[in-house]
Amino acid sequence: MAKEPPKLSSLSDEQLLDMRICDLKLSIRQTPLEARIDQLNSELADRGLKFRPHCWLSDDWFSPDGIPGIAIPFYLAHPRLMRLERKQLLEVEGGTKQWCMKILRHEAGHAIDTAFQIRRKSRYRELFGKASEPYPEFYRPKLQTRDFVLHLNMWYAQAHPLEDFAETFAVWLPPKSRWKTRYRNWPALEKLHYVDQFMGEIAGKQPKVQSRKRIEPVSQIRRTLRTHYRRKREHYGMDYPSVFDKDLRKLFSCDRAHRRNPTAAALLSRWRGEIRRVVANWTGAYSYTIDQVLQEMIERCRELNLRLGTAPEICKRDAMILVALRTNNYLNSGHRRVMM
Repeated sequence: MAKEPPKLSSLSDEQLLDMRICDLKLSIRQTPLEARIDQLNSELADRGLKFRPHCWLSDDWFSPDGIPGIAIPFYLAHPRLMRLERKQLLEVEGGTKQWCMKILRHEAGHAIDTAFQIRRKSRYRELFGKASEPYPEFYRPKLQTRDFVLHLNMWYAQAHPLEDFAETFAVWLPPKSRWKTRYRNWPALEKLHYVDQFMGEIAGKQPKVQSRKRIEPVSQIRRTLRTHYRRKREHYGMDYPSVFDKDLRKLFSCDRAHRRNPTAAALLSRWRGEIRRVVANWTGAYSYTIDQVLQEMIERCRELNLRLGTAPEICKRDAMILVALRTNNYLNSGHRRVMM
């Protein structure tokens, strides 16, 4: 007799973390993902494209090389898993409808590139670069350039030529996209015109590559959620030394006159969620990376026995600026991680 799938909503975090991903028994059907995939397909149809990427659940967002489909992270298939994702990594990538659609359009760009082998075109290579370039583990974005479209956070079009194309396609795809106005006088507009022209040429045509293969579907992932999240935290974490003392002593006080004031560690802990959200909006960095900056600051403030030395609102504002600066220093030193 087949074993009944667990009722995920009734399980504690510890019970969930001990489960293997394959035992979660998840499906896209009858979830919000189903309607979002339908919307993606409608947008493709509105552009006259016959191509429809097949979608499946896996451990992350990706479109495999050579396969014109889209893997969607498993946690989006169940609200209980989305809550666990937020606890483990402090955010749910694609957790809102708008965010999910942005990522689906991006991955559809990879998929249609594969389906029609667009990267082999000489004009593609002229505009975006060679697809054969090695993927870097990290990249250093140029924040002021207008050579790339802006779609996902992290200036992601700058990560690799394939990401540049996928981001450009994602900006072009929505029926109400105002890309001609939004990118007027940007060098990136030439890339958008190329996508517009090429998609017009393949409208109504069948893809050259039609594989329906799925890579790492959830039914085949045997590692536990505990192992999965440990690896994810290692991937999104920081790997460089930081020295906060000088900045922290400017922000807070070690003067005996302030010894009865709240501790800096307590204040940063209280403001942690708000600072993380604000800095994420400013920098586009992963919440987990920002939180590690905050954790270092809290621990060092505790060791230095620092306390509030100015008005709380001024201190909070300055703390946000310091976290943003530290995070940007990390990102601009060549440590922008490329999504897997």
